[in-house]
Amino acid sequence: MGKGTDKLYITHSEWASEDAYSASAGSGISKSKVAGASFKRLPFNFCAVSLQPFSHPVCTANGTIFDLTNILPWLKKHGTNPVTGLPLKSSELIKLHFATNDEGEKVDPVTFKVFTDNTHIVALGNTGNVFAYDTVERLNIKAKMWRDLVSDEEFSRKDVITLQDPQNIEARDLSSFKYIKDGLSTLTEEQEMERRDPARNLNKDALGSAARVLKAKEAVAAARSQRDASNPNHNPALLPSKTLSSGTKNGTSPAQSLQPPKSIPYNAAKHTTGKAAASFTSTGLTPHTSSERALLTDEEYMLKPRRVKSKGYARITTSLGELNVELAPEFAPRAAWNFVQLSKKGYYNGVVFHRNIRNFMIQGGDPTGTGKGGQSIWGKNFQDEFEGPTTHDARGVVSMANKGKNTNSSQFFITYRPAKHLDRKHTIFGKVVGGLDTLTRLENVEVSENDKRPLEPVEIKDITVFVDPFEEFQKKKREKDEAEKEQEEVMRNGGTEDDRTTWTGKRIRGNEKMDVVGGDEGVGRYLKAVASTISPDEIEDETVGEWEQETTNEPVKKKIKAGGGFGSFDNW
Repeated sequence: MGKGTDKLYITHSEWASEDAYSASAGSGISKSKVAGASFKRLPFNFCAVSLQPFSHPVCTANGTIFDLTNILPWLKKHGTNPVTGLPLKSSELIKLHFATNDEGEKVDPVTFKVFTDNTHIVALGNTGNVFAYDTVERLNIKAKMWRDLVSDEEFSRKDVITLQDPQNIEARDLSSFKYIKDGLSTLTEEQEMERRDPARNLNKDALGSAARVLKAKEAVAAARSQRDASNPNHNPALLPSKTLSSGTKNGTSPAQSLQPPKSIPYNAAKHTTGKAAASFTSTGLTPHTSSERALLTDEEYMLKPRRVKSKGYARITTSLGELNVELAPEFAPRAAWNFVQLSKKGYYNGVVFHRNIRNFMIQGGDPTGTGKGGQSIWGKNFQDEFEGPTTHDARGVVSMANKGKNTNSSQFFITYRPAKHLDRKHTIFGKVVGGLDTLTRLENVEVSENDKRPLEPVEIKDITVFVDPFEEFQKKKREKDEAEKEQEEVMRNGGTEDDRTTWTGKRIRGNEKMDVVGGDEGVGRYLKAVASTISPDEIEDETVGEWEQETTNEPVKKKIKAGGGFGSFDNW
């Protein structure tokens, strides 16, 4: 009965296997093996971000429809197309104009045909008007009348954007959207805060007196948040925890019995020091039982991608003119740092451009002038940086020259035209933003036919760094650290007046005991109030007077019968 055996039963693993053990049996028979079985189609009138019907439709150049109120917060936070993951700007969005009938259904403005999920829908990129493709094909394309049927504006074939094609339904497959694959949330910060608010589903009108307490807490929280927003040195992470009692019942504080958690340093690496693993496998090392994270140096911490986001600017002075270069350290921090430090050091002064190919690029940065030398600021080659969206898509792109993978040193080149075949092979760290006439003169320099070396030497006289983005980053970090130290000092001294006052109006002293603001607490305050109303003349002196002994009659004592025992039994 079993698979390939003579046992009279089926094991659990055989029953749970996806391959059936007979023609029509097995646990895997209910599982669909058809490709694309998880296909979920997005309706044409739904936003690709909120997955809800849109009210202010806009679209991209490839026909993806969004609602303007949903895509703008996403672009502000991520700056990418949520469906494809490619960079997207709000200026690239095209506002769509849908025609509707009396029932509110979206229709073709010419034939008034109602749009459905099976209609081929297109839009004109220059006007935003939406038509059925049959209408555009019959009245515009075949008739060769390239004017908008609604606004009468001219358009071309490249302005026709396909919003929905029933022959290409994979374009509206929800399972292929990048933000759904990555599990990213499309909610705004306000929506996230509202969702996390525990009181958002409470009916405060039905809470009675408890509603006043909630309103008081909300008012205090709003006042504190307004004060914190106006205080640049406020850091909520440094506030001490406020408790209603100084300790537990047995007099011990919970903070004394529990070890406080260790704070993670700002420059902590993602990997550990490896001491625990090394001491476990080697008897010659001191045993370590905790996996501590390794610490990065300030330079390693700063040269992480997407950390230094401000632009840098430098001027390359050549024998034929000046070139103004914009540095982009956000996605190539090591290449930008290497260029800035070598320029400040004067490494490039007097260095010639040893290779110049017209309509391609000009290369330099080798002090030997042979194209085989050069050294980075670290004295060794450093790795490539291809994480950013930058490409060799224009004239004037500044990129690192190398001899292969992860062999960047000091040599760089400037392109004369787009060179897409160099993408993800050479690290881009800047672009020319000024002096394009100088770049033209460099391109027209006569070169030798063999090695493309300029016949007359073209050298770099000097490189001046106007704006160093790394100095700006270090300056802001120092200011932030000083502000945090000042905030720690304030918290160490007890905090501000608002931090020491709870929402009930009680003030917490340094020993975490509470006082009532504006008076004493307890029965003693009433005794003090009564004592304050008695004048000093009415208070009698505590003197000892004379005591006279008074004669008092003693009580008559009972007569006790003489004898004892049980007596005689004569009367019995």
